Amino acid sequence: MSETPLLQIENLTQHFPVRGRGHKVVHAVDGVSFAIGRGRTLGLVGESGCGKSTCARSIIRIYEPTSGHVRLDGQDITRLSQKQLLPLRRKMQMIFQDPYASLNGRMTVRALIGEPLRAHGAAESRRDEEDRILRMLEKVGLTREHAGRYPHEFSGGQRQRVGIARALILRPELVICDEPISALDVSIQAQIVNMLRDFQQELGLSYLFIAHDLSMVRYISDEVGVMYMGQLVEHSPAEDIYAHPLHPYTQGLLASIPVPDPSLARLQDEEGLSGDLPSPIDPPPGCRFHTRCPHATGCCREEAPALRNVGGGHAVACHLV
Repeated sequence: MSETPLLQIENLTQHFPVRGRGHKVVHAVDGVSFAIGRGRTLGLVGESGCGKSTCARSIIRIYEPTSGHVRLDGQDITRLSQKQLLPLRRKMQMIFQDPYASLNGRMTVRALIGEPLRAHGAAESRRDEEDRILRMLEKVGLTREHAGRYPHEFSGGQRQRVGIARALILRPELVICDEPISALDVSIQAQIVNMLRDFQQELGLSYLFIAHDLSMVRYISDEVGVMYMGQLVEHSPAEDIYAHPLHPYTQGLLASIPVPDPSLARLQDEEGLSGDLPSPIDPPPGCRFHTRCPHATGCCREEAPALRNVGGGHAVACHLV
């Protein structure tokens, strides 16, 4: 395995100006840093609105980052023009959350999956393009007969399989999975995640896997990063963060995982998260979690904690640890 991470994010920041509010901005992502090794999976978790998807879209340059650096295979892609970025897009693809919105309903499955091949001139001929499309359909659990159909003729799980086929047809090195199972039935979620793991083993893929289902993240991830209000508050090997969560926010997230035992569920209600997310336009001073943290002190309200390593590859941004 190469010592250079496949993906390296340094102080990534994404602010969006607010119309009619002067110089106010939405602090969607604020100084996030992490790395993903080759063949590895980083799970990124947090509540809705914490900046996970914005972080992913800034990495792949759907949004232009406000500041920071994104290095793919050692090359800084942050300030490349779209023309310069095009050859690198073969290395980095994305699977979107909503299989109903991410596929053009006017295109057949054949055209949808073949579009990346045509955009990059990756097929040697029309015959080669057709063969690769049909082979990819079979790999994601569909049949050759599905190639001529349109997205509205498929179920949600089948549409997401088409989206995965489109993302993998170029054989990328990095795949960003933006909540790829949240819109699917529970019975289908496990099938999709198992398929992604099989592709990882077969092709040596690296994943940034974004989700709010902590149990599924534990199953697929080598490392887990926890985001709160645009910042990374904890990052560690997957098993360690579930066995020994250090940040109060991570502890609250884990306590919120549903359990079938009613007595344990009542205990969860006491230990889980309370309160609402503060406004990302005017984030609280100091630690951004202090408004919901039962252990907050005066220091937490005044000084922002740095993400620091506490041993064993486990990093946390908390004054109390």
